[in-house]
Amino acid sequence: MGERTVGRAAFLGIVGAGVAGLFVGRDVVGAVGRLVPDRVVSLVPSSGWRIYTIGTSMPALDPEAYRLRIDGLVQRPVTYTLDDLRAMGLEEQVSDFHCVTGWSVADVHWRGVRFERLLRDAGPLPGAAWLRFVSAEVPYDDILTMEQALLPDVMLALDMDGTPLSRPHGSPARVVMPRMYGYKSVKWVDRIEVRREFRPGYWEQRGYDSDAWVGDSNGG
Repeated sequence: MGERTVGRAAFLGIVGAGVAGLFVGRDVVGAVGRLVPDRVVSLVPSSGWRIYTIGTSMPALDPEAYRLRIDGLVQRPVTYTLDDLRAMGLEEQVSDFHCVTGWSVADVHWRGVRFERLLRDAGPLPGAAWLRFVSAEVPYDDILTMEQALLPDVMLALDMDGTPLSRPHGSPARVVMPRMYGYKSVKWVDRIEVRREFRPGYWEQRGYDSDAWVGDSNGG
């Protein structure tokens, strides 16, 4: 399929056709990975989750060496360690997670930092309208408006279901945006760029909606 745009219905059909085979073994998983767009690989589901990667392997970030940089349209760029983030005062929420390919996981327990707190030290400048989240899974990124990022149930999550994020779920830090499909909840975030202008994310460049509201985008 190369770089062709593949809509939600087509993607769902392709992934759905291969789900039964995901439990068989790595060779079948590899075959499914060759069918879905842009080298996306679906690993074996666990507890209702399916983990997708766009490359041959997922990032493995050392929590001790991890650094989150916030830059762009700010008064001063800042860099945080994982300890810095945990010292900010973590908040908790329970929310559902919805994938654009048609599956959901209910009542996920998240713990993390709200973006209002995260941006405080950097000081977004007048005109700051977007947050671009850059993943260590190059070239994955995505974007939210400042208004969307500051909704009360949006956060940079560090923990899931009572434990620190696992590597498949985006350790050490990932975006959680429950009202939008999962491709907006960028995993393995190591940079947040504050922007004046929109920049399409990885999946938006491939035909997916920028405003990925659950049930009201990507063809329904």
